[in-house]
Amino acid sequence: MLFGYFYWDPTYILVLAGVVISLLASWGVKSTFAKYSKVGNSYGLTARDVAERILHNAGIYDVAIEQVGGDLTDHYSPNEKVLRLSSSVCNSTSVAAIGVAAHECGHAIQHANGYAPIKVRNAIVPVVNIGQQLSIPLIMLGLILSMTGLVNIGIFLFSFVLIFQVVTLPVEFNASNRALRILDERNFLVGDELKGAKAVLTAAAMTYVAAVISSALQLLRLVLLSKRRDD
Repeated sequence: MLFGYFYWDPTYILVLAGVVISLLASWGVKSTFAKYSKVGNSYGLTARDVAERILHNAGIYDVAIEQVGGDLTDHYSPNEKVLRLSSSVCNSTSVAAIGVAAHECGHAIQHANGYAPIKVRNAIVPVVNIGQQLSIPLIMLGLILSMTGLVNIGIFLFSFVLIFQVVTLPVEFNASNRALRILDERNFLVGDELKGAKAVLTAAAMTYVAAVISSALQLLRLVLLSKRRDD
């Protein structure tokens, strides 16, 4: 009965819709990156070269650049002040790789300039971590024991996951806008090369939009399940 309730309830279609949207977004960024990975830049610069120049031009000299394994595992760690570029990006001369590297530099510049949304996002991380770990167990326990209060606490905690993802949107879009503006102004990429980098970063941004939609659908499902128990 419990198995059927959680896995065959009609509201589960909301979760499936979120999964489909996330998969489409993931496919979009991978296919777009693969397409523009075949297009090199006019100057033969590697993504690492461009990242170093962007950081130095922004007056940032205390951020290290490291290569990490994996595919599209690129990220900037503000606590460590390390910009990590994946194996498929670091030494590549493709416009796709340069776009990704410039995006991560955008995060480093945000951090250096005290960009407000990134401060808000970092501030709520502890609560978000608690929400991710405890929300679903609390909701399930509350449904099993018919304890509405416990369910509501779980839903409240899960809402912070959605809030975090919503706050992440302006952070990611701003980083991409910074990256494209710098690539254009500094002539790291020209003409169709810049369009290719923009296509890659736009596809990547859609994965964050998909995450928001998926979490919103999940939250809606949890609220519907809670109300059904109340009725």
